[in-house]
Amino acid sequence: MSTNSFSALLKQRQFLRFWFARLVGIMANQMLMLAVAWHVYDMTSSAWDLGLVGLFQFIPALLMTLPAGHVADRVHRGRLFAVCMLAQAAVALVLVWGIEGGFASRELIFALSVVLGVARAFQMPAQQAITPTLVPGHLLQPAVALSSSGVQVAIIGGPALGGLLYVLGPTTVYLTCAVLLSLAFVLTWWVVMPHTKVAHTAATWRTVMAGVMFVCERQILLGAMALDLFAVLLGGATALLPIYARDILHVGPEGLGLLRGAPAVGALVVSLILARWPMQRHVGHRLLLAVGVFGLATVVFGLSESFWLSMLALAVTGAADNISVVTRLTLMQMETPDDMRGRVAAVNGIFIGASNQLGEFESGATAAWLGPVGSVVFGGIGTMVVAVLWLRLFPQLAHRDRMT
Repeated sequence: MSTNSFSALLKQRQFLRFWFARLVGIMANQMLMLAVAWHVYDMTSSAWDLGLVGLFQFIPALLMTLPAGHVADRVHRGRLFAVCMLAQAAVALVLVWGIEGGFASRELIFALSVVLGVARAFQMPAQQAITPTLVPGHLLQPAVALSSSGVQVAIIGGPALGGLLYVLGPTTVYLTCAVLLSLAFVLTWWVVMPHTKVAHTAATWRTVMAGVMFVCERQILLGAMALDLFAVLLGGATALLPIYARDILHVGPEGLGLLRGAPAVGALVVSLILARWPMQRHVGHRLLLAVGVFGLATVVFGLSESFWLSMLALAVTGAADNISVVTRLTLMQMETPDDMRGRVAAVNGIFIGASNQLGEFESGATAAWLGPVGSVVFGGIGTMVVAVLWLRLFPQLAHRDRMT
């Protein structure tokens, strides 16, 4: 039955076209972010400037996420996603122009980083809301899993390809990004997807915040999003990987690159498994179990002094986290009517952004207090405690049997 579902998914031509467009676009985006950061650091040799690049992308993305969700529920989502691809391609071309014209400065990169942040704010709710419109309901879970596998491929391959091309100079990377993003634009524009025209009413506080109210009124959605928030907030060890690579595992920058890629490898393997054999029963318990395994693997990584055991533990965290991601996104799409999916996806984006940013701060703060090992172990134990607490706090989520 599950194999037949996977075979049926591979016959969904519009979904596969968008899947490829999304893969190409996210890979190019990863390459572009790497090249921009490397470029500004080569230019200024300032860690402060390097941090500002991320800040100038994060702040507009955070501020625009809820309005972007409103827009995604009012306009053609495919066109919106395509325009976001085109905007990022334009950023890459401006950087090429700046290099060739001799006016590529830190100020120009900061300004273009703001454009990237705004484009990503509108891209995220649009791309999440598109997939459910391209496949029938019974294929949604394998579709989400296959989409997740594409994202993991992009996260692994984008920075690696960008780093190799940067050897030839930043212009080569930016031109490649422009070509790939333009390809994503064309492919997305070519996708035939349903679109219901809605009245173009002015955005109000009530319409923009409707996604927040919708999530707060539904225990399953609130529990799933909050679970991911606290799991990543407590259990994420990414910010401390340089300390582990240099001072604990003694593997240098080469080992750091492998450590950073290990979770994505685990996530990719599990997403491919879930695409072919989707979960049929006890999805709530399996979600909480996956979060518990994520916390346990984090503890193992924190205590490990073996590079290969650490790699394995990080791969397990990526695999467990991907089970959580696929389950959470599938439930979110199942529980949300189409005219609200953009705004609900925007709320989910805020939860994800907050967990990543605050998680890095939490790791650094507790590491200063408990040391890096104590910080990671404390976070892993905290994640396991959260998984147990959610059994009582969100019983509808915990005892959810099927996706539908």
